[in-house]
Amino acid sequence: MKTDVLPTHTKTLFDAAVQHAAELLRAGEVVALPTETVYGLAANALDENAVAKIYEIKGRPAHNPIIVHIASADLAKRCAATWPSLADKLAAAFWPGPLTLVLPRSEKIPDNVTAGGATVGVRWPSHPFMQAVIRECGFPLAAPSANVSNYISPTNAEHVRQQLAGKLRLIVDGGQSQVGIESTVLDLTAAPPRVLRPGMIHEEALLAVSGTIQHSTFNIQHSTLRSPGMLAKHYSPKARLVILRWTGDADLRQQLETRNPKPETCHILAHTHIPSAAGFASVSVIPHDAEAFARALYAELHRCDAAGAELIVVEALPQTSEWQAIADRLRRASAE
Repeated sequence: MKTDVLPTHTKTLFDAAVQHAAELLRAGEVVALPTETVYGLAANALDENAVAKIYEIKGRPAHNPIIVHIASADLAKRCAATWPSLADKLAAAFWPGPLTLVLPRSEKIPDNVTAGGATVGVRWPSHPFMQAVIRECGFPLAAPSANVSNYISPTNAEHVRQQLAGKLRLIVDGGQSQVGIESTVLDLTAAPPRVLRPGMIHEEALLAVSGTIQHSTFNIQHSTLRSPGMLAKHYSPKARLVILRWTGDADLRQQLETRNPKPETCHILAHTHIPSAAGFASVSVIPHDAEAFARALYAELHRCDAAGAELIVVEALPQTSEWQAIADRLRRASAE
């Protein structure tokens, strides 16, 4: 299958890409679209056969649900069986944006979107292209990350092309994702609401609106997944990834000696204690700022894999709330 990559950097190109993407989506096809978090692999969320193609293309486990993307409050409410007042408050505060609300599913949502569960995750993305396509289609889009299952999420069109070219007909290039990691997921069917997946909308911001929240004590082996991103190993590069805390060059190299890496295939991602590059394949510096770090992280992991990394060493993060979502992604990426 030939995969087209369409640019969107002028109004004419943007409008043409919207029309072509909507045409394919109406026909039950799957297309890769930009969002502000990561690129998504989108299909008509009301079409069970179209959604099945997402699972096939990604190699996604059938028990892992898919978030539904909307571009209006009316469309969001059509995806849910009930819509509590707290959903209105959270939507007013954070939509469009990187927050997914888990609600009782509407009967219109197919089983394979929710992995057979009774709830559905709904999000209103802020990326103008994703919004334009949803409005043009008039139906919600099921859209997990546009990558092979469990691999690093893509934050630009080239990441998608490298993994999925030949498996779908269209990738839309909407530029670099500006958030860089997946959305915060908040389960409103729990009392108080439960964070199922941390994201760049932090606990303090959610608390300001909801009054109280709880963190998931989710047991994957005994429960139906209500959100993606809850598998123990996820967001993983091909290279082995480890998280270390070091005080200087000598300390880092001593810790690495016990892991027996080949220095020439070892890539370092640092933010505070920057080691000498001597002997390493590369040393990258990501700003000591959570939002900037999130924007850069996946692209750096993709770069390391493309360079043939065997070991990726990431400097341990601060243990504060603004870093919680990034720490979650790195913990899952480093799981054995």
